Amino acid sequence: QVQLVESGGGLVQAVGSLRLSCAASGRTFSSYAMGWFRQATGKEREFVATIYPSGGSTYYTNSVEGRFTVSRNNAKNTVYLQMNGLKPEDTAVYYCAASSTIGTANEARYWYWGQGAQVTVSS
Repeated sequence: QVQLVESGGGLVQAVGSLRLSCAASGRTFSSYAMGWFRQATGKEREFVATIYPSGGSTYYTNSVEGRFTVSRNNAKNTVYLQMNGLKPEDTAVYYCAASSTIGTANEARYWYWGQGAQVTVSS
């Protein structure tokens, strides 16, 4: 069992930056791939990024490639999403999730989810 808690959301102006954190409970955090997803109002939840258990590889959806960076600190049981160059279309609730499948964008492969953090980007 893994419990996830996101933090760091908020309101930011366009081209600004935010860093989301996701703190995990449990001693098996380092064995899970971690993902970030987001859901805008009235839209389906979509994949944003994922990172391997070791942190050695990362994958991003095209719309955030080059602007967002996912990282993790296994000693602190925490995964991060650094978001730079934010755009109004990045406005959404952001979720972190844990999976035993590495490199996947399929949310059905993620077993554990946080409660979400609101990110609002004003123009």
